[in-house]
Amino acid sequence: MGLVRAVSDPNIRKHLLRDEGEVIVDEVRKHRVVYLVPTLELVAAGALLVAMPFVDMDLAWAPFLLALVVLAHAGYRALGHHMDRFVITNMRVFRVHGVLSQQLATMPLARILDITVRKPLHGRLLGFGHFCFESAAQEQGLRDIRYVGDPDARDLSIQRVVQRTGLRGPRVN
Repeated sequence: MGLVRAVSDPNIRKHLLRDEGEVIVDEVRKHRVVYLVPTLELVAAGALLVAMPFVDMDLAWAPFLLALVVLAHAGYRALGHHMDRFVITNMRVFRVHGVLSQQLATMPLARILDITVRKPLHGRLLGFGHFCFESAAQEQGLRDIRYVGDPDARDLSIQRVVQRTGLRGPRVN
């Protein structure tokens, strides 16, 4: 179980600045719609396995091998989506992603100038959207966060944290 967890858990907590008082406000996983393509690949692999008895026995290895490749690809894509996490803390936002090698992109709350929430029609129907972070830097590692579930609530969460830290000036009542 330890190996499975080590491969399938992005371990967000190890990236926190605990001695500085950093706490997680929200940990955002990708919306479940991203698992549609791996699921279709899984169905295609199943269809290849079902078709094996109807193929000449001398060539039965070909659909079996193809099914294994499709299954491995579907599993890798699904694991990649599972490992992709966007985290909002009281000090910064960061994204951890990657299966075999992990990448971490971080941005302090003070550097966030603008957040654009894009919700395409199918995203509005299914409940997801995409974030686009703007900062003073030209190119940053944390610009587009795609397939965020309930993007309006997540945007309000970020705005609330920014307001509480006092980065945008005092609150007017």
